[in-house]
Amino acid sequence: MKNDARMIRRCTLSVLAAGCLWGTMGFWRRGMEAIGLSTVDCLGIRVGVAALLYAITILIMEPSAFKIKLKDLWCFLGSGVVSLLFFGLCYFRAMQLMSLSTAAILLYTAPVFVILLSVPLFGEKLSVLKLSAMALAFLGCCLVCGLGGGDKITLPGLLLGLGSGFCYALYSIFSRFAINKGYSSLSITFYSSLFAFIGAFAISGGKTYPAMFSSLHNVFFCVMTGFVSAYLAYMLYTYGLEGLENGRASIMASIEPVVATLVGVFVYGEALSITGIAGIVLVLAAIVLLNIKQPERVK
Repeated sequence: MKNDARMIRRCTLSVLAAGCLWGTMGFWRRGMEAIGLSTVDCLGIRVGVAALLYAITILIMEPSAFKIKLKDLWCFLGSGVVSLLFFGLCYFRAMQLMSLSTAAILLYTAPVFVILLSVPLFGEKLSVLKLSAMALAFLGCCLVCGLGGGDKITLPGLLLGLGSGFCYALYSIFSRFAINKGYSSLSITFYSSLFAFIGAFAISGGKTYPAMFSSLHNVFFCVMTGFVSAYLAYMLYTYGLEGLENGRASIMASIEPVVATLVGVFVYGEALSITGIAGIVLVLAAIVLLNIKQPERVK
């Protein structure tokens, strides 16, 4: 782990920027569905565009990033198929079985999984500071998302919601394994997106892809979706992992629902409740708490 203060600041800002970009996903997803794309094809096009952009970036900046060892292929299959693809499938299905707010709350159990897995796998410290920030961030997400909307949670919905959080968390885990093996953020993001695209296409067959090419507007919108919510976001987050612990990065990425809420307010004219404001304050407090300089003690 790099300890240079400037590197840590850059990585912190990168993770926060990634969370902000992911927070715009609702806007892009609504637009893609309005075009006529199915849920799986929305996911496939998003990561497919990102994979193409990563390939172009690698060709220009770092051609050696295409090289990976066959014995390390599991890292990229894990971050691509197990994480990016399965996370999307579980989350979209959970939203169909429960309210959007309940599905979102279960998704943001991800930092819990990241921290619990990172302690035994990578020897990360489980400090009071980190646990406090995690609790604040999760409570803030619950308030921002409306505390589940009061709907009844079914067992399939619960399992899929927790599955989405678990798979979401695995991106940090598999990426950390790849980083520890010496791979750059470009290698990780390219192969993760490529394998996620192949998996999505294998499931859907790209049946609604023609809708993307029905007009220049549709093509531009889909390309921008992949560029903003996948290409930039995952590159920034993966770069951030190079200088931050998994648990810390995952908690800071909880800025995502805050941005999603603000997009709803300013773009779609949605109301912002008192609990929503309180949730935003708690998430921001968690981020500030994580960046307080003080020694961590292992629990």
